[in-house]
Amino acid sequence: QVQLVESGGGSAQTGGSLRISCVVSGDTARPYCMGWFRQDPGKDRERVAAIDRDGETSYAESVKGRFTISKDNAKNTVSLQMNSLQPADTAMYYCAAVSRWGSYCPTNSLNFDYWGQGTQVTVSS
Repeated sequence: QVQLVESGGGSAQTGGSLRISCVVSGDTARPYCMGWFRQDPGKDRERVAAIDRDGETSYAESVKGRFTISKDNAKNTVSLQMNSLQPADTAMYYCAAVSRWGSYCPTNSLNFDYWGQGTQVTVSS
């Protein structure tokens, strides 16, 4: 069992930057795939970025070159640096974790086992 707590987020203007972070507690000895998802009301939860247990990263096409996911194992923290923000990036952002897939990081939210409470990101034009 792990607990995930997000922080950061807030409001930015188009072209601005925000950084959101997720602190992992509990069974942190187990290696996890960590993901950031976002969701608009009435839409499916979309995986934005993920980092596997070996540090390999993957991104949704819509954020490639603008968002960077990173992790600090010493602090049990995963962060998402978001640059060149656009109004389309407005959503609730969730941190997620899963360990049962080994080195594979799933794209479907149904395959993640642990979730944070979410943090709102709002980008105005």
